[in-house]
Amino acid sequence: MLSTTLKQGLDEYAIGAKIRALRLKKKMGLVELGRHTGLSPALLSKIERAQLFPTLPTLLRIALVFSVGLDFFFAGSREKPVMAVIRKSERVKLPERPGVREVAYKFESLDFRATERRFNAYLAEFARGSSDDARLHAHPGAEFLYVLQGSLTVRVGGDEHVLEEGDSMYFDSSVLHGYRRNGARNCSAVVVTA
Repeated sequence: MLSTTLKQGLDEYAIGAKIRALRLKKKMGLVELGRHTGLSPALLSKIERAQLFPTLPTLLRIALVFSVGLDFFFAGSREKPVMAVIRKSERVKLPERPGVREVAYKFESLDFRATERRFNAYLAEFARGSSDDARLHAHPGAEFLYVLQGSLTVRVGGDEHVLEEGDSMYFDSSVLHGYRRNGARNCSAVVVTA
C-alpha cells in the first residue's frame, strides 16, 4: 500500500492518462494492448484509471508497444529539440505476438527513445517457413518496407509482391497485409509505419 505522499507524487505524472492517450491515438482497445504486452486488460484498465501504478518492467512493456521510452511518462515539458540516439546494443527484440511459440517475424524498435515521433521505425527479421495467411493484420496509416537481405513476399489485400534485397514498398496499412520469408536465406527489412 502506498502512502498518501507517494500516491500524490505519482499522480502528478499522470501515467495512466498518458497510456490511455497513446492507446486511443493508435485506436487500440485494452484487449489488443493486452495481446501486445502480455498483460491482462483488467490490469491495464486499473493502470489507466490510476487505481494501480505499474512497475518499471510493466511500464516498459507498454512503452515498447507505442515506441516511446520510459522518459515519455516521467519527463516534464520539453526543453530540447526532439532527438534520440539508440545504440544497437540497447535495442530490445520483440516477437510479433508475445507468448506464441511460432511467430512470423521479430522486430526491434529503432527509434523507441525519441518522443513525439511522427512515424515508427523497426528492424524486422522474418522467420523461416512462416505463413502470412495466418498473420494478416491492419493498422491505421501507411507502411514502408526496405528489404536489407533475403527475399520477402508481402501480401496487401488480395495481391502478393515479391521483394528482393534492395527493393522497397509503400502501402496503405489499413488494408489487411502480411509477410512471408521466401527460401532458407535470412531475411530482414527496415519497416516504417506512420
